[in-house]
Amino acid sequence: MKYPLASSSWDDLEVNSAIDVIKSGRCTMGDKVSEFENKFANMFGSKYAIMSNSGSSANLLAVAALMYRKNGAKLNRGDEVIVSAVSWSTTYYPLHQYGLKIKFVDIDSGTLNASIDELKKAITKKTKAIVAVNLLGNPNDYDELRELCSSNNIILIEDNCESMYATFGGKQCGTFGVLGTYSTFFSHHLCTVEGGVTVTDDEELYQIMISLRAHGWTRGLPEKNFVHDKDGETFNDLFRFVLPGYNLRPNEIFAAIGTHQLDKLHGLVEIRRKNAYSFLDEVHGNNKVRNNIRTQSFHTKSDPSWFGFSMVLVGEFANRRKELVEVLYKNDIECRPIVAGNFTKNPVMSHMDCEIFGDLRNVDYIDKNGLFVGNSGVNLVNEIHFLVSTLANF
Repeated sequence: MKYPLASSSWDDLEVNSAIDVIKSGRCTMGDKVSEFENKFANMFGSKYAIMSNSGSSANLLAVAALMYRKNGAKLNRGDEVIVSAVSWSTTYYPLHQYGLKIKFVDIDSGTLNASIDELKKAITKKTKAIVAVNLLGNPNDYDELRELCSSNNIILIEDNCESMYATFGGKQCGTFGVLGTYSTFFSHHLCTVEGGVTVTDDEELYQIMISLRAHGWTRGLPEKNFVHDKDGETFNDLFRFVLPGYNLRPNEIFAAIGTHQLDKLHGLVEIRRKNAYSFLDEVHGNNKVRNNIRTQSFHTKSDPSWFGFSMVLVGEFANRRKELVEVLYKNDIECRPIVAGNFTKNPVMSHMDCEIFGDLRNVDYIDKNGLFVGNSGVNLVNEIHFLVSTLANF
């Protein structure tokens, strides 16, 4: 591919750190994971960070923790949770798996995030949570969203898996809600091969996730804790199961790689932002492309981290996505739908307790006319110029 969706951000530091872990003989979750978690929490301004084996698992832990919480606002089976109809599948699956009713709402046609107006209209007495998805590196309007949640006693959860290091009003996305999630999969801002992180400032939620991440046992918890106090007999405390948990543990190799990646993160995201400026300049500087491609808009208080570059086809390009995709691939430009398009059109919906609020007009449009190309922490000026030239000749 002349213009791939993603590129590696590793060098010898990551490779050697992985080799060192293998040579140590300790590859399962241990000190390297703890080091990564502490560094991540400090960098993002959160009290606690828990690493898991994927961003999907990070979402699962967040939802599960709210189900088992004893203190403060929590979720119960049958509660209504509102979320945008444009996101990845594992934004939704944990909600279904814990018996929550999912209410899908339309997006804003510019930002591609959930429409604030639609969120307001969708809220009922049954609404207990909103999952705010920061799409493709673009923050939601957290001034509006936090006020909306606060005035209606609604729990705010952030799926920030595509938007690591994006900020709103100078604050890191993922830290506005009671829980926030991140992905460290290959194509994301920070790459540990596979991996995810859930952050929170709530000690009880953190301790619940510690237990749920590893079999639902008390190992890893302090003697006195919010989940289930230990009895002080180590032999028993190592194998006492108190929550119906999982095995979502990361390994030491991924954590060691991630620690080096954290040192690079600011620089990698700054390159992504420079690529974004090049993309916007190229698109807006070409009359044909500017008139037939709608790019993603963002709030003046936000600083996106630009996971990729969305393109919504309008004007002469509208309803010609199939043709355009063929042209892009013929020219070795990799592309894909905007996340999963309209998720409610998938057959899996027949298995889920859900409701579609309104007509999803904007979601349907991008489902038919939307696509995105990749962004990476490497200079893509030449690739972007080639992309826009290809669009201009379409």
